[in-house]
Amino acid sequence: MVRRLIPLAALVALVSSLSIAGPLHAALPVGATAPDFATQGALDGKPFAFALKQALRKGPVVLYFYPKAFTQGCTLEAHAFSEASDDFRKAGATIIGMSADDLPTLQKFSTEACRGKFAVATATPAVIKAYDVALVRAGLPVGLTDRTSYVIARNGRIVLVHSDLDYRDHVRLTLEAVRGLKGK
Repeated sequence: MVRRLIPLAALVALVSSLSIAGPLHAALPVGATAPDFATQGALDGKPFAFALKQALRKGPVVLYFYPKAFTQGCTLEAHAFSEASDDFRKAGATIIGMSADDLPTLQKFSTEACRGKFAVATATPAVIKAYDVALVRAGLPVGLTDRTSYVIARNGRIVLVHSDLDYRDHVRLTLEAVRGLKGK
């Protein structure tokens, strides 16, 4: 029997990458009731008050948390959601991006990255805790949100959770889930 030994440096690098890649669990489980909240947001640069309960009266809500406005992955994700915004609208869904950024930053991000197509809002510490989306590095929260997307049905139940720092599948998976709700 031949044993392959992993060099110590490679093992340390592997363990380190796993510990900073984000949580290995889905934040809140599918089927859970989405925690209700109200916060300040921006749509096409204009501030407004957002309340989840009110948004759900209109239809399902895609609540996607992203770490930091104007970073590469978050900007690309916002562009992808803006390009798909008509598809979400046709399926009856509201998109709301959430981060720990302040309102002036979100006002600018809603115009530049979101292209005025959907709203972004401030994820307060209470919202971050309620949705279990604190981004953790080396075992400590860093004051940012993890990249986690929720699809919440009109009845307030979570029907999809996708937690992955790679932004690329968030739009596709949330749109599929919203389309799956059509007529329900």
